[in-house]
Amino acid sequence: MNDAIPPARAPLRARAPGKAILFGEHAVVFGRTAVVLALELGTEVAIDEGAPGGESTYNGSAEAARSNPYLQEALRSHSAGHALALNVRSDIPKASGLGSSAAFTAALMAGLLSLQGGSSRARLAEESFRTERGAQGVGSPVDTSAAVAGGVLTVGHQGLPGATALWSLPAVDGGPPWSVGRVPDPGWTWVVGYTGVPKDTATVVRRVGERVKRPDGERLLDEIAHVAVEGVEALRAKDRAAVGRAMKENQRLLVDLGISHPRLEELLASIDRYALGAKITGAGGGGSVVALPREGEEVLVGRAISHAGGVPFLVRVAPSGAALEA
Repeated sequence: MNDAIPPARAPLRARAPGKAILFGEHAVVFGRTAVVLALELGTEVAIDEGAPGGESTYNGSAEAARSNPYLQEALRSHSAGHALALNVRSDIPKASGLGSSAAFTAALMAGLLSLQGGSSRARLAEESFRTERGAQGVGSPVDTSAAVAGGVLTVGHQGLPGATALWSLPAVDGGPPWSVGRVPDPGWTWVVGYTGVPKDTATVVRRVGERVKRPDGERLLDEIAHVAVEGVEALRAKDRAAVGRAMKENQRLLVDLGISHPRLEELLASIDRYALGAKITGAGGGGSVVALPREGEEVLVGRAISHAGGVPFLVRVAPSGAALEA
């Protein structure tokens, strides 16, 4: 991973990857640690100078720029008062649970910080998190960390055994800092399936909050955290079967947490015979699933998702995060 974003002048292009959360979604907001994969699916942002005295534009539209909360949050602190012309292309479906907003934010911030003289990777991670959190009002740095760093990461208030520390991010709400670490990529092909149903994050977050308040809520979060530890150990050992078992257990706990959806269950059922493990990824209530196929059956998993009405993506882990493109 390149440790720095170099200085550059407009026009420039930056790209950042999407993500799939392998273990620990939702529990990470309550102090546990999540494990996330950066995906080859990504978003490219081209930045040029805007018309003198005019407004910033998004794919040629000033209205689209004004209505994009991530862009507006970034421009408030990093535009230096100049109008910018942005052109954006993405492989990531919106509201799919695959990190479309984080990939856009990280690529955008890489470009803006480059125009301001460059940035360390840690500063890019912090600014990307602050921008996405400012636009959404809630959330953890899981998605933006994957978009900035690439690879397989652990993100939480505490590191996990076996992860190499990358950097620490200050909490934006006065809580403890976030620790970001790296786990070796086992080099497998994963399959992501998008239901076509946009995730409803606000509704799901409320549902999870109510579930966690029940007497067994903390125990449920601790079980999810324990699965993340086991999952990291299995990843480091390149033990496909053990990773698959951990994914299945995490999925069982996510159903108990209340974040499933009929379309998610249909996709998971369609691929069960071909996958060692599969689960919801992201907020839930729609969105996507991520599967670890049996070796050699990646295409069969993709076909099963397609036959069930989903949109399949056969992907590997993106080895590097947000960066300027030549």
